[in-house]
Amino acid sequence: MTNYAEKETQRKEHLVRRDPLSVALDAVRGGARVLQTTSVLARTGGRWLLGHRPTTPVLLRETFEQLGTTYIKLGQFIASSPSIFPEEYVEEFQKCLDRTPTLPFSHIKKVVEAELRKPLHEVYEWVDEVPLASASIAQVHAARLKNGADVVIKVQKPGVRNVLLTDFNFIYLATRVLELVTPGLSRSAISGVIDELQGSMLEECDFIQEANHLEQFSEFLRNTGNTKVVAPKPYRQFSSAKVLTMERFYGVPLTDLEVLKQHVEDPADALITALNTWFMSLMLCDFFHADLHAGNLMLLEDGRVGFIDFGMVGRIRKNLWHSMSRFLEAIGQGDIPEVAKAMADIGMTKHQVNLDALTRDIEQMQDRLGRVDPSALLEGDRNDREVNRLIMDLVNIGESHGIRFPREFALLLKQFLYFDRYVQALAPEMDMFADERLDVFAAADGVAGMLGELE
Repeated sequence: MTNYAEKETQRKEHLVRRDPLSVALDAVRGGARVLQTTSVLARTGGRWLLGHRPTTPVLLRETFEQLGTTYIKLGQFIASSPSIFPEEYVEEFQKCLDRTPTLPFSHIKKVVEAELRKPLHEVYEWVDEVPLASASIAQVHAARLKNGADVVIKVQKPGVRNVLLTDFNFIYLATRVLELVTPGLSRSAISGVIDELQGSMLEECDFIQEANHLEQFSEFLRNTGNTKVVAPKPYRQFSSAKVLTMERFYGVPLTDLEVLKQHVEDPADALITALNTWFMSLMLCDFFHADLHAGNLMLLEDGRVGFIDFGMVGRIRKNLWHSMSRFLEAIGQGDIPEVAKAMADIGMTKHQVNLDALTRDIEQMQDRLGRVDPSALLEGDRNDREVNRLIMDLVNIGESHGIRFPREFALLLKQFLYFDRYVQALAPEMDMFADERLDVFAAADGVAGMLGELE
């Protein structure tokens, strides 16, 4: 198996090699960002005093969009986390889109040449100055290498990492103060969620790490004999922490039903391939893809399914997915003590959980649990208000016993939101948890058992 220790060491060394001038400039930019944030908040407060008083979710969403990159990402996290945030916030932040203007190509060229330490024309045969995509963290351009290979170049926008660090330090301090002055909020551990989200977003800024993810995922596909799925090949010699050159894929988004029908007889087959691969990666890969929205799954011209953009990944304890399946199965069977045990396994706590007390609290919800399809819980259908409220109540009960659910719990639920949309678009008649072509819980149980035997 490939040794990634050396690559990880190189990555960390690259991040710490910074000259004093760069540190000083970052400090100045950080101060300017704090002033900008304070100005936006002051304007928001001024409008509120003058009579602009929308509901709190609307006010927060409008403010987040004005604050830009970090806060828009945070808003998108809220929108896709019905297990963590109240329904009215989840629904409002569905409107929080990552509207990012493109940077002039001169800025992109400057970053690439500084990172690769070569003129652009010495590395690429040509580069399209019109970007394929532009998001808050990076901009993507099509290009061709000197050897004729078609590639895409993912280029980090200048100053992004410093903005993220400054914003999250500000947010973390604010939430800690809020928790101290509002004791009722301390149970929800808002600052813990912010801290974990910061780590995730900063990882997105490290393209060496993303190249590692691409290679590890391809190795996972080889080890499992999966020839129906592929990830882009990174070109290490033309990449750095801020520039990632990788193979270009040609195909169509997996959710475009009409276009898919022109390429495959049954679009559901491609969806099943993607889902089975993702489920297997939970157990047999060191991480799982945590951002499989419509733009990151493609049906390629050769019929394979392409997984792209590995900037956001989740890492899961090997027993967590098994515990989640036990949790859902126990709900379906009405086995409340088993529900309590699975919740304790899933959650993160430094305290010994009193399972008898936890069981008694959950039993108060037994009638509601019996009326809910377990698969609906896992799919996280945001249109089912009863399911969302039930998830929130279960999370709150767990927190009252000292259990804080890990970030991966929210990331997994977000993926099921995406998968539910894919099923509705491509195979509305398919039951994700009963279709014999999909091996969700059985695969998880089998692989978890195998791992247990190896211990």
